[in-house]
Amino acid sequence: MYKYLFGPVPSRRLGMSLGVDLVPHKVCSLDCVYCECGATAKLTLERKEYILYDKVKEELQHFFSENPDPDYITFSGSGEPSLNSRAGDVLNLVKTLRPGIPVAVLTNGTLLANKDVRKELMNADVVLPSLDAALQSSFVKINRPEKHIDINDYINGIAEFAKEFKGEIWLEVLIIPGFNDGKNDLEALKKAIRKINPDRIQLNTLDRPGAVEGLHPAETERLNEILEFWNFDNAEIIASVPERQKEKSYRKDTETAILETIARRPCTLDDLHKILGIHINEINKYLGVLENKNKITSVRFARGVFYKIPK
Repeated sequence: MYKYLFGPVPSRRLGMSLGVDLVPHKVCSLDCVYCECGATAKLTLERKEYILYDKVKEELQHFFSENPDPDYITFSGSGEPSLNSRAGDVLNLVKTLRPGIPVAVLTNGTLLANKDVRKELMNADVVLPSLDAALQSSFVKINRPEKHIDINDYINGIAEFAKEFKGEIWLEVLIIPGFNDGKNDLEALKKAIRKINPDRIQLNTLDRPGAVEGLHPAETERLNEILEFWNFDNAEIIASVPERQKEKSYRKDTETAILETIARRPCTLDDLHKILGIHINEINKYLGVLENKNKITSVRFARGVFYKIPK
């Protein structure tokens, strides 16, 4: 069982993806209200070697010696990967060990204002930054950033990276009704997206319980209205949760293990992670499918969101 690698997991966008986690659980520059991994434990812009390079190298070498190659290697996890000061070294290592496998970086994009971070990520094949708001007030409301992050610097950083980067930029915008779907927000986002000029614009909404109570996903009709308003040829709504179970990396044994565990007693995401030894991000992929099929349900208590078998 690996500590810093997870999967390969069923990814909606990247097929069978091997995840590389470069920071501990919820070390991030944002504390987004919708985060499926829960509240941020360490809200920071400090870059350091949170996960040691040598430890990641050891696991990658072992994985490649024992397993078939995945479709993608993805820097993601349950925090912001670019906070690791050796993210660029890990990326270069992957390219040395498996030059034929594309590398994707899932990032909130806040650190792309840093020239060093932009330089370190140049060898990636796909970078998937997120941008949920282009107005400071909405940015603070939905993303709850580290206090030194300014929305204009954030947008400019992604735009500068997009100009320099030779790979593809897939920009994700996650819509939460009442937080970032007003007319002023959508107009500001449209202007920011034009400035960034990404290869793809991927519109998303909540499909798991977030970090705070009372959030609701945007209806598909509303997402289509937003796409029509923006009128970008390269914009799409990301595939819905049910599609995950059709992917080749969706494993019935993992689904069964989760169901059997929850059948004994309700569990939080963290409980399932500790009991099953499966990475939080991987478990989250299955919870979405199981809840959509009404095999499990969720309820929020003081300790967090618990999953249980419906009566």
